[in-house]
Amino acid sequence: MLITKTKKHPLNSGIPCMNHKCVKCCIETRMPLSRFDIKRISDAGYKFNYFVMKRSGARYLKNVNGRCVFLNEKGCAIYSLRPEGCRLYPLISYQNAGKATLHDLCPFSNEFKFSSADIDTLNVLYREL
Repeated sequence: MLITKTKKHPLNSGIPCMNHKCVKCCIETRMPLSRFDIKRISDAGYKFNYFVMKRSGARYLKNVNGRCVFLNEKGCAIYSLRPEGCRLYPLISYQNAGKATLHDLCPFSNEFKFSSADIDTLNVLYREL
């Protein structure tokens, strides 16, 4: 039996998502937004109320008909401007467990690799939120 090793890609590359045309994480997204995310997207001309949803004092990417407001038939309309959480996904941190891991809801998480710098970025993001 031939065993092939899956090539691993950096988180922010998005290569597995693009290769598989996967947008699962963009459906019913609960992606939190930092003030830096909001500024970057607003500076590109998008109105705050168009893409931000407030809930329990936090700000999240808005969903329209169960999909991220920026998801269109070609994929992410703001890919180069996407929020830091989107860039890091599927790396997540369970706050109560205190460790970072690849989210098991991502069907291609085994094709991503992450570094200690990615974990540091994720921790900074959580502190900002």
